[in-house]
Amino acid sequence: MTTLLYDSSFEGLLTAVFEVFEYKYDVVEIISKENYTQENFFAETHEVITNFEKSDRVLKKLEENLGKEGISQLMLVYFSERKDLERLILSAVRHSINHPKQNILKDFGNDDILEISKICRSVGRERHRMLAFVRFELLQDEVYFAKIEPDFNVLPLIQKHFKDRYADQKWMIFDLKRHYGIFYDLKSVEFFFPDESQLQNFRNSEQFHHEEEKKYQTLWQRYFIKTGIPERKNMKLHIQWMPKRYWKYLTEKY
Repeated sequence: MTTLLYDSSFEGLLTAVFEVFEYKYDVVEIISKENYTQENFFAETHEVITNFEKSDRVLKKLEENLGKEGISQLMLVYFSERKDLERLILSAVRHSINHPKQNILKDFGNDDILEISKICRSVGRERHRMLAFVRFELLQDEVYFAKIEPDFNVLPLIQKHFKDRYADQKWMIFDLKRHYGIFYDLKSVEFFFPDESQLQNFRNSEQFHHEEEKKYQTLWQRYFIKTGIPERKNMKLHIQWMPKRYWKYLTEKY
């Protein structure tokens, strides 16, 4: 068994995949350095240095065999943060290399491909919910701020939507679970990674609310209560379409 250690990036993972073929590894596992614990002292390890030329070659081959949609599906697996995501992606690439004229991501008779399909549905559903349930709050510096805690690492998957939709406003979305966010400054979207001392401010953003935001939230909550019809309340259906885990960041649920 050979263990390939990479830096957790998607490009690093594709570099590792490339080197599996380059060095003709057979029995192999790919693990990110941050998740690696040496349990077998006799196992051979190989440290992967991210190489964009190698990762690009893998991407081009995948696009040739699976198209851009296929690459998007494998990226959804990567963003799922599954413990076996490296194994599933390597399995898909190997299957694609062995069957270059077949869209192997439709081969649901293969257990790994079927699992990839399930993951894509789950991550895609979470992405869609984030587009619907993100609530921005106006801060004192006139930046619109939103907090999220998605089940999967979907922040990179939703940045384009918000950049296109709110192109005339400064905004940031922060993932409290993964401790990073994206910020749009009217020109481009940048990722940011606050240190531990700054995290508390992101968790308690209410203390930085603009006065107009406080008024807006009060009005919105009153409207939500007044327009509700108690006799037509159907909590089972409500929870089905708006799961409780999203409620704590919805203004109308405060």
